[in-house]
Amino acid sequence: MMSFKLSQLVFCEKPQTSTFIHARNTPRIACGLRNGPRKPLWRKRVISTEAIQAVQCLKLAQNSSKLEHVFSTKVSRLLKDDLLDTLAELRRQNELDLALEVFDFVRKEVWYAPDLSLFNQMIMMLGKNKMIAMAEQLFVELRNEGLEPDTRTFTEMIGAYFKVGMVNKAMNAYELMKASGCDPDKLALTILIRNLEKAGEGTLSAEIKKECAKYFDYPEKFIEEVEKTYPKRRSIILL
Repeated sequence: MMSFKLSQLVFCEKPQTSTFIHARNTPRIACGLRNGPRKPLWRKRVISTEAIQAVQCLKLAQNSSKLEHVFSTKVSRLLKDDLLDTLAELRRQNELDLALEVFDFVRKEVWYAPDLSLFNQMIMMLGKNKMIAMAEQLFVELRNEGLEPDTRTFTEMIGAYFKVGMVNKAMNAYELMKASGCDPDKLALTILIRNLEKAGEGTLSAEIKKECAKYFDYPEKFIEEVEKTYPKRRSIILL
C-alpha cells in the first residue's frame, strides 16, 4: 500500500493574481509570424481570417499600450468562436503570455460560462512550460468558478509536476484524483508508471501497476503495452 498522506494540492501561500490585459467563422488559413519552423495547418477546422489577424496583431504588439490597442480594436470585436479559435491558435504556437491574456479576456466576456475544458487546456500549456505555480493557481480558480476538476484536470497537473521533478506532488495529485471520485485513465497511469520509473521510484511504479487491475479488465496487457511502446530509458511526459 502506498503511504502517501492524502492531502490537498499544495499551493503557493500568495499565488500571483492575474494581471492579464482585459480589453468573431469563415474560411481559415495558417497564421504567420511564428518563431521557428512552420507547424502544420489545423485539420479539423480552419482558422478564420479575423482570428488570424488578431493573432498576428497580438504577436506584433511590442509593449502594453500597443497590446491594449489590439485588444480594443481587434480582439474585442471577435465573435465568440473566433475568439476561442484565437486562444487555441496561440496555445498551438505556444505563445504562453498572449494565450494567458486572451484566456483572461475570454473569462470577462458576457457570454462566457465556466468551461472546464478551457482550464484543462491552459493547465496543460502551463505544465508544458514548467509554470507550476500558475497551473496550481488555475486549479484553484476553476473551483472558484463553480467547476470541479475531472480526470483530465488531475492528469494535466500530474504531468506538470513530473515535468519539473516534483514526484511527491504528482503522487498527491493522483491520490486526490481518486479521492475526488475520478478514476485514472490509461493516459494518467501511463504517465505515472513511466515517470516514476524514470525518477528511480520503482516501488511506487510497481504499486501503480497493481492498481491498474481496479480500472482495466486486462491490466497485464495494458502494462505490457506501456513497456513496449515506451521503453524504460525513454523520457515520457504525454501532455
